[in-house]
Amino acid sequence: MSETPGVHSSEDQGTRSLAEDVLLMLFQPASGTIAGENVLFHVLGGAVLTDLVLRGHVEVREERLRGPVVHAGSVAPTDDVLRSAWDYADRKPRSAHAVLAAIGPGLRAPLLDRLVRYGDIDREDRKMLGFLPRSVLRLGGTGRHEELFEQVRSVLVDRAEPTAHIAAVTALVAASGTLPHLDRRIPWSSAVIRRTRELEEGDWGAGAAGAAVLRTNAAVVINTLVTSTVLAAR
Repeated sequence: MSETPGVHSSEDQGTRSLAEDVLLMLFQPASGTIAGENVLFHVLGGAVLTDLVLRGHVEVREERLRGPVVHAGSVAPTDDVLRSAWDYADRKPRSAHAVLAAIGPGLRAPLLDRLVRYGDIDREDRKMLGFLPRSVLRLGGTGRHEELFEQVRSVLVDRAEPTAHIAAVTALVAASGTLPHLDRRIPWSSAVIRRTRELEEGDWGAGAAGAAVLRTNAAVVINTLVTSTVLAAR
């Protein structure tokens, strides 16, 4: 196994992972719920796999009979969540669909724990009927949620050029199918739909620095995610 040529595999692309920011974007402060729970494990799995691609830890290759197949690089990530997914891919090359299905179901709890630890989301543990445990989620005071939302809205509505991180977050949230219901400040217009399709295809603009092969790999993962979420929604 070899590392993607010309790609740095260190975690130097910001302190937050794609999956953390995608989950935070999907949090709905008004109701204290997370949008798209029925497809969430596909979406978070796609975010982790996309992150591994952009950080140079895995490569996705199109194969004639199997479609997109994930190959682990030679350098493992240091982040625990990314490392667990990389370990799965490192055992043998697997289809992108198989990787999403395997790594996705266990991601919600640890990622939510991180957002609580950062202070982006506040969690209060209560008991219903005096004994049934229940967690109440509220928006924390870091301002991270609103900052992310404004960056995503600017990319979709104002066609601002995103960083690679924000382009991927936006494409992943769009792939979840939740955008039409997420916030009225992002109208589900024909222009926004066109913009989401551009991002899903890896057309991120000059501001999103990075090798073209990485964007192509990321686009393959995100389009695999689109297929998975559509099937799950049915």
